[in-house]
Amino acid sequence: MKSILGVNIDHVATVREARKGPMPEIVTAAGIAEQSGAHGITIHLRQDRRHIQDRDLAILKQVVHSKLNLEMSITEEIVLIALATVPDQATLVPENRQEVTTEGGLDVAGQIGRVREVTQRLASAGTLVSHFIDPELRQIDAAREAGARYIELHTGAYANARWAEKIVQYRKLLDSATYASSIGLGVNAGHGLDYHNVQPIAAIPEVEELNIGHSIIGRAIFAGLAVAVREMADLIETAGESREWPWTV
Repeated sequence: MKSILGVNIDHVATVREARKGPMPEIVTAAGIAEQSGAHGITIHLRQDRRHIQDRDLAILKQVVHSKLNLEMSITEEIVLIALATVPDQATLVPENRQEVTTEGGLDVAGQIGRVREVTQRLASAGTLVSHFIDPELRQIDAAREAGARYIELHTGAYANARWAEKIVQYRKLLDSATYASSIGLGVNAGHGLDYHNVQPIAAIPEVEELNIGHSIIGRAIFAGLAVAVREMADLIETAGESREWPWTV
């Protein structure tokens, strides 16, 4: 199975919110990404609304032609918004108002009652639910127990590691993906992936989708969004054809 690309467009909104104006337009970004190889659009409606706004979610729900994936906390305010909007997919993530970006996976095992409740409510409304978790067996088991149909493996430790430690972190992701698939969970992955480290993760057979944002938007500043998305989509598409990294699946 080849992985597909979901593009996170949060940081288009970050630029817009720097001036609190209408530009750059988030809908235009979503359209360009879809036309250039994205199989889904991801946004994170944070509690502090630092980038994506409620209006963005409402409009994108109407105009995204592929799949709209809403990253969201399990706070009641955000849950009610998701229930009213019914995105195609909701990925439950941890959230800390002081963090620059999402730090670590959701502790499903430590709050399984609340996570199960939110998962069931979203699923009953017609939304596919995924849990963004660290590559740990206890969290994978907890996600399944809480009713998730998918998990998204947090690739941050792998992305930030160097050399020998990178291989260790890669193996954790590989083993976690294999285990999750064996117990009936779909597997996605993301966080910190870029044009230099994405192919080993895309080559893991069980990984269905990679959600990538910051590196694509950063590349788009210099190359344009269409080019940046196409380049990433091509890397994912050809991941199984080369072994430029110093280990194999």
